[in-house]
Amino acid sequence: MNTMDSQSPHAAIAAATHWLSERIIGQEALIDRLLMALLCGGHLLVEGAPGLAKTRAIKELSELIEGDFHRIQFTPDLLPSDVTGTEIYRPEDGSFTFQHGPIFHNVILADEINRAPAKVQSALLEAMAEHQVSVGRETFALPQLFMVMATQNPIEQEGTYPLPEAQLDRFLMHVVVDYPDRHAEEKILHLVRDESKNTPVTPPRKLTQMDIFQARQDLLNLHMAEPVERYLIELIMASRHPQGELQQWLEYGSSPRGTIGIDSCARARAWLDGRDFVTPEDIQSVAHDVLRHRLILSFEADAQGVSSDHAIDLLLQNVAVP
Repeated sequence: MNTMDSQSPHAAIAAATHWLSERIIGQEALIDRLLMALLCGGHLLVEGAPGLAKTRAIKELSELIEGDFHRIQFTPDLLPSDVTGTEIYRPEDGSFTFQHGPIFHNVILADEINRAPAKVQSALLEAMAEHQVSVGRETFALPQLFMVMATQNPIEQEGTYPLPEAQLDRFLMHVVVDYPDRHAEEKILHLVRDESKNTPVTPPRKLTQMDIFQARQDLLNLHMAEPVERYLIELIMASRHPQGELQQWLEYGSSPRGTIGIDSCARARAWLDGRDFVTPEDIQSVAHDVLRHRLILSFEADAQGVSSDHAIDLLLQNVAVP
């Protein structure tokens, strides 16, 4: 279309959403969360069994963004310098030169992040929280547009290391993906056959970084009524000071990053829906993905098989909706 270049950021992202839904079958929630993380300037942790299009989703998204993409395959023998970069000695003048690592890209896929030990996972902490990397006495800034999508296999699988709480808290959302249904499975089969035939497909225009930064400004301008804001804060407070059944299940509640994350994601949800105001339903729709990795369950909860999702369900039931 000749009018593509004049598209608003909202129209451009809507076109990207439609394209991704045609390329990633049966994972609508994952696509939605990917775009929300991009709009909020946050990072995404995606958990699911192998073969559920986690890697494909971020690669397809990266091809729609005006920026560079890099995949880091996390393995048990990976070193922190393999992620952040290292200083190289120059014998001709006796100096050290910093060689940038793969983290210095716009979109990073940290594939199977929980297959690397904590030392390597921690190398991402500063980059994700502060958009910079410190090596020796020098600090290097990351690109203004910087997003990490990490995938992990379920903890129960062989050869995995649980992510430390400090690392988990840096992720805006923790999304759990499941198997597609029967209808989606059939569409996946047809899509793979078409790709095998090299059927030409025309993607929409790429999202410029200006599109993304403008959309982020639009999110901040959305209206959140005071009762809705109080509702958000009450949810967080209820996780820190649990009542009733939750008292025996929650060891620690959400950090302030959870408050900020729900606020950002609820705004993104409203913006993607074409609204200029945030509703309690927006908060409820993102609460599980934002809080799932931020609640620390007690020993009693683990013993009884109580999950973070069930605790969040109770939080939503216990806090009055305005």
